[in-house]
Amino acid sequence: MEKRPWLAASLVAGTSYWLAAKGQVPGLWLIAWKGLGVALLAAYAWAHHPSRNAHQLALVMALGAIGDMVLEVHFAGGAVAFLLGHLAAIALYRRFRRERPAPSQKAAAIATLLGVPLISWQLTGRADVAFYAFGLSGMAAAAWLSSFPRYRVGLGAMMFVASDLLIFARMGPLAGTAAAQMLIWPLYYFGQFLICTGVIATLRARGEFAQE
Repeated sequence: MEKRPWLAASLVAGTSYWLAAKGQVPGLWLIAWKGLGVALLAAYAWAHHPSRNAHQLALVMALGAIGDMVLEVHFAGGAVAFLLGHLAAIALYRRFRRERPAPSQKAAAIATLLGVPLISWQLTGRADVAFYAFGLSGMAAAAWLSSFPRYRVGLGAMMFVASDLLIFARMGPLAGTAAAQMLIWPLYYFGQFLICTGVIATLRARGEFAQE
């Protein structure tokens, strides 16, 4: 139970940031606030010492938190942090590959792997965005084919994809659209929340660390 407050604090930080972003919070404070929600998920995962896989999940979340903050001052730098997080997540998910995925599951993973970079290119016309999107789609496809619960980790990864696609759409056809802006953060944050809690629940069930 001593680890659960990290999750509660993360939920408070993540949901309150969504409201604060619409107000007049000073820039530096708002940047730190933005990173806090996922940083607390990293702390939650790290608290499950000494599991190697929990620590790798903490790294994924920490890189996401860094990306959240850096993105506000340097778009390319933030994208690099997220890309590194996707690569770390792919390595984790591949260690937990599902033994016999159904043909429909394989098809969904392939469609995600190829479709997300293509859509990203069509939305922005930028090669760097499409390159980043290969890391994003690889992460989501690996999550979908992993043995982690699909309707937590897989769904969370797909929510992350949807959030990024909305960011790319705001760089093109949906520029200035308020609805897209409002959906980006909740899709991203709650996607990360589902990923983190889904992975930890699976590791706990497999006995990688003592029951909370």
